[in-house]
Amino acid sequence: MVDQLPAAFVEWIVSNGQLFASGLVFSSIIILGSIGLALVYAIGDFPSFAHGDLMTVGAYTAVVVNVILGLHLAIGFVVAMVVTAAVALGTDKLVFRPLEGRAIELLITSIGVAFAYRALIHMGFGPSSRSYDVGGRGGIEWIRETFGVTVTPRGATIVLTTLVLVTALHLVLQYTTLGRMMRATAENKELARISGIRTQRVLAAMWLIGGALAGAGGVFLGLELVIRPRLGFSILVVLFAAVILGGIGSVYGAMLGGFVIGMAHELTPMIGAAVGAVPLLPAFGSEYDAAVAFVIMILILIVKPTGIIGGKTSA
Repeated sequence: MVDQLPAAFVEWIVSNGQLFASGLVFSSIIILGSIGLALVYAIGDFPSFAHGDLMTVGAYTAVVVNVILGLHLAIGFVVAMVVTAAVALGTDKLVFRPLEGRAIELLITSIGVAFAYRALIHMGFGPSSRSYDVGGRGGIEWIRETFGVTVTPRGATIVLTTLVLVTALHLVLQYTTLGRMMRATAENKELARISGIRTQRVLAAMWLIGGALAGAGGVFLGLELVIRPRLGFSILVVLFAAVILGGIGSVYGAMLGGFVIGMAHELTPMIGAAVGAVPLLPAFGSEYDAAVAFVIMILILIVKPTGIIGGKTSA
């Protein structure tokens, strides 16, 4: 029986390979969205409920470039990152900056900002759903032949681009002056200010980086789902779950939490089948994906209440 375990394990991986592939794609989107949330909490000292709708801004910016103007989606992706970063920075200067240091007021105001984003998008584009004018729905042949799973070009692009963006952020945080200033401000804003760090510039950089990544995540979310005004809001709770699971305020925790939550979300059918194999327990399917992700989050937090990484730091 021991000799049969490796073969059985390989068979189990292959039989659920499609779910793992889908999990990687969804996790990539959650990671991009959750990083901005973690940055805002670490440096801005409040949880922004407008972050999901900021992702929607990115998705609709790409719609304008790709569908209305007829340009390649790659151009729309870059423009979406720039526009969303600018919207995030502008919102900070006009709305959040006057309330700096008042966490409750900032939290409630962020909810109002989310409604404002959504209302403006609804007014400009209407309630009907949209999609990008792009192909890439067919599977990549060599991956299908080698691993027996269907990975679309758009799915592979999402995963690889996320890897590039996350690596770039890591290099900025660890090896640049800006990164050191961001980490110092996240640890102790007052001490950073006294030490000569221009914390307002750090806050501006935070909004630009978080907004750009939210825009990227919004475009990728629009590739996987239909684009509608509530697109980003629909996954906001999942983003918060990823941030809380990783450790509130930790960028690297948000990355890890996003991966765990995203994989759990997509692996729900496999988890449901395993639960159903236990006597007296019912099997369940993908309709319980959000619930399974949150149950896993709760179980991990029971063991480690501060999150997987924990600690209020952008590093």
